[in-house]
Amino acid sequence: MFEPLAAFGAGENEPADAQSGHGSSGASAAVQGSAGSRLGSQRPLADRLRPMELGEVRGQPQLLGPDGPLTRAIAADRLPSMILWGPPGSGKTTLAHVIARRTRHAFETLNAVLGGVAELRLIVQRATERQRLGQGTIVFVDEIHRFNRAQQDAFLPHVESGRVTLIGATTENPSFSVNAAVLSRCQVFHLEALSNEALVEILERALVDQDKGLGNTPVRMLPEALMQLAQSSRGDARRALGLLEGAVELARLGAGVVDLELLERCRQEQPLLYDKAGEEHYNVVSALIKSMRGSDPDAAIYWLMRMLDAGDDPLFVSRRLIIFASEDVGNADPRALEVAVNADRAFRRMGLPEGVYPLAHAALYLASCPKSNAVGRAFKAARAAIAAHGALPVPRKLRNAVTELMKDDGYGDGYQYPHDSEGSYVPGETYLPDELLGQRYYEPSDQGLERSIAERLARLRGEIKE
Repeated sequence: MFEPLAAFGAGENEPADAQSGHGSSGASAAVQGSAGSRLGSQRPLADRLRPMELGEVRGQPQLLGPDGPLTRAIAADRLPSMILWGPPGSGKTTLAHVIARRTRHAFETLNAVLGGVAELRLIVQRATERQRLGQGTIVFVDEIHRFNRAQQDAFLPHVESGRVTLIGATTENPSFSVNAAVLSRCQVFHLEALSNEALVEILERALVDQDKGLGNTPVRMLPEALMQLAQSSRGDARRALGLLEGAVELARLGAGVVDLELLERCRQEQPLLYDKAGEEHYNVVSALIKSMRGSDPDAAIYWLMRMLDAGDDPLFVSRRLIIFASEDVGNADPRALEVAVNADRAFRRMGLPEGVYPLAHAALYLASCPKSNAVGRAFKAARAAIAAHGALPVPRKLRNAVTELMKDDGYGDGYQYPHDSEGSYVPGETYLPDELLGQRYYEPSDQGLERSIAERLARLRGEIKE
């Protein structure tokens, strides 16, 4: 595992484009000044570190392993027209730049945000001249999903004739974002979000590279912070390197160590600011919420009337009641949310003073009914799993295969329809990502209706017998 470093640097730097910590060709440029100045003035770290050779690319073993289809096609310089489909930071643009260095074809780039049909015509003119001289042309279109149907169709005759080889990159499912006619002439390569292991390798390279990375900056990075940074980047190398660069700069200005606390400072959002003159408003609404949570209807109605009689916004109060119905009651009494929402609707029709009735009605009901915070605990536990593991891929059996491409990719294979089973339940079937199998996020309380929910779930899971 990566040991604490005193690293990160300045020196000769070769320019590169921006994605996945991967590089491209270009003239080198001397870097002058201190490590601090180069962190502030250089191109982003992800831009500088983009791999320039296929062996430097990390991740995508299904495509780039020794016998991977892209590995063979790039090595043989026999590339079909293709669509590179994957999430941000997974290496789509990187692969295009690696191809640009390896191929004997001329390489043209076209950005779907900035370019259009007029620019494509110029590219095709140059490609036509090269074809006469026996040289092919590869056209890389970044964000091809942003082209409209007519713009995408403009590629068809040139791809069909072999005048150009199209490489399109997209974060969107090409079944929906790329015209069927274009898609039928291209091979689709599906890139996955990078694994934590691949991200750690990319980050470690950044930490020791003294020419293009951070290899001379006098900052130490603790191993646990490195792993946490990889996990929090959710498979996106560009994001990982951006966070690393920010953390290193923050550490350089402070204690010189990147630890978990400093990393959290880099990731956290700015706190909300409140008007201190409104403190009493928040004190009273806090008392209202805590009184309802404590099942004290007398205190709840007191604090409710304190707010309304002081001229507080009744719609603010109504909103708090609706939130409380899910946050503090939830499935212990699902009617609570109905009561709160209907009180809001009634108030909007009635207005003051009569609208106090439905608000008081709701506050008293919420204070008196059974309580459970299981809903909040469930989504917070699920959110924590997402933060820890990132956007894990949806199991293929749970994906709808609405196109032939998706069927060929294994979407829907093995899915068992619950309504075909007794009790509309498939014993032993799983629906979480493989890495999270067996996790429990919703733990019903023994209050109100949740007691029945807990018993039903236990029976379905085989934890208790009928």
